[in-house]
Amino acid sequence: MYIEAVPNRKSKPTILLREAYREDGKVKKRTLANLTRLPGKVIEGLKRLLKGATVVDKLEDAFEVVRSLPHGHVAAVLGVIKKLKLGRIIGGENDWQHPLVLAMIAARIIDPQSKLATARGFDQQTASSSLAQELGVESAREEDLYQAMDWLLQRQADIEAELARRHLENGCLVLYDVTSTYFEGRTCPLARMGYNRDQKKGKLQIVFGLLCTAQGCPIAVEVFEGDTGDPATLAEQVRKIRERFGLERVILVGDRGLITQARIEKELKPAGLDWITALRTPQIQQLVRNGNIQLGLFDQRDLGEVTSGDYPGERLIVCRNPRLAGERARKREELLSATEKQLEVIVQATARSKRPLRGKDRIGVRVGKVLDRYKVGKHFQLEIGEESFSYRRNEQSIAEEAALDGIYVIRTNVDSKTLGADETVSSYKSLSTVERAFRSLKSVDLKVRPIHHRLAGRVRAHVFLCMLAYYVEWHMRQALAPILFDDEDREEANSQRPSVVAPAQRSASARRKARRKRNDNDEPVHSFQTLLTDLATICKDRIKPNLPDDAPLFDKVTVPTSLQRRALDLLGVRL
Repeated sequence: MYIEAVPNRKSKPTILLREAYREDGKVKKRTLANLTRLPGKVIEGLKRLLKGATVVDKLEDAFEVVRSLPHGHVAAVLGVIKKLKLGRIIGGENDWQHPLVLAMIAARIIDPQSKLATARGFDQQTASSSLAQELGVESAREEDLYQAMDWLLQRQADIEAELARRHLENGCLVLYDVTSTYFEGRTCPLARMGYNRDQKKGKLQIVFGLLCTAQGCPIAVEVFEGDTGDPATLAEQVRKIRERFGLERVILVGDRGLITQARIEKELKPAGLDWITALRTPQIQQLVRNGNIQLGLFDQRDLGEVTSGDYPGERLIVCRNPRLAGERARKREELLSATEKQLEVIVQATARSKRPLRGKDRIGVRVGKVLDRYKVGKHFQLEIGEESFSYRRNEQSIAEEAALDGIYVIRTNVDSKTLGADETVSSYKSLSTVERAFRSLKSVDLKVRPIHHRLAGRVRAHVFLCMLAYYVEWHMRQALAPILFDDEDREEANSQRPSVVAPAQRSASARRKARRKRNDNDEPVHSFQTLLTDLATICKDRIKPNLPDDAPLFDKVTVPTSLQRRALDLLGVRL
């Protein structure tokens, strides 16, 4: 049986239920019923029934959702990776390790975990997202990920060189800063005891340095042993810029602990690189004593250039930030008061009648612990006897330090025609973008720590993977700024500052977003992580039709909300 529409010249077609049969070897047909008066939906349903479809009482009984995987955040991250052509930069597209590396980069953004947990998240039975399915790595094991990391490490130099060709050029600013992060275990040769920025006592650590563009886009990363001093990492970066990146002229920006006088003489000058850094407090105090810096300079302005015979051929730009001055004064008073409180405990211990504290050595050890804790011992005059202890503030020392509160000095060999005073200060302050990268890498988003790898190469590959993940995240943040709390109008924000020395301001639109939790288009505003969580509610569903015959399964992606569609449009990604 079948349904046939017979056209009428001046009216609607006649819908007939017909049956075909054979008679004398010929195919004939006869009409069984006239269906013209039935509603169109009924007729369409009869057509499907005649073709073998199943009638269901409820629409939800027509199919089953076999599996549902979070997909929207995966599509967003992989779409940006594709848009950035990161797979081509990594190279080796025909190697089996290539999709695993892309999967680990994406997984670090979506859900940073250990390599074992990441491998379990790829497995078909325990998959936590559609990531493995999209890249075809469902069968990856933990050991496969380790081998892919080894493969990636061999390509690090070429990848960084390609990123440099893409984002750097002769004469540009290059930002460099160093941080450390703690290490789990004691067998890795890179893990050492050193200056611990994470306040994790007793933990071994590694040190790594990050090269970025002036806007904070990461270009290269280098891992060092945990007891490596910050200045000792600079030589490798100079070689990398000159030899691997092939750049003859750049302006390297680093803080006062990195670009020291010794590094300038031994690395930067021989390489012919320009630089911007800052002076340490003792050097500033010496300039004041020599009369090079007159504190009255700041009565009318907060910035000025001075010269000194101690720094021939260099520019010194002296700045004073009143807000920073107030903060330093407050912090110093808190430390002094906390120190006095603990020192007073020692005074009482020497004066008590029962088991008093005695002996210069014992008293000195107690005092030393207090001074080492609060770091303001230079501001106290101490008298330690065999049976007594007293202290008082060194008001002269405190006054000398207070006079320099909020004052810092930018030091550079870049001439004023290339960078004016304001531009030089702004360039130095752009190091905050590297600090923002470290926060993202270490704690907020990508969670480079804790590190459990035992082999030095695996640790280096892990940190490099995290840097590549931040490279993708950085570009995502730039595109998504209108619906993030991030400030997308930096030019307006900078124009609101009375001076480059003044604290950074947020644009009016960013302040409105922070206050209303919605942007100017009345769209909800997210942090980067909550937006990824929202996108993850776009699912890829594996659907099984309830038909009598074995119907093929198919995938269906849920319809994005208006905000999710907006995010995908900003990223230039299609589901």
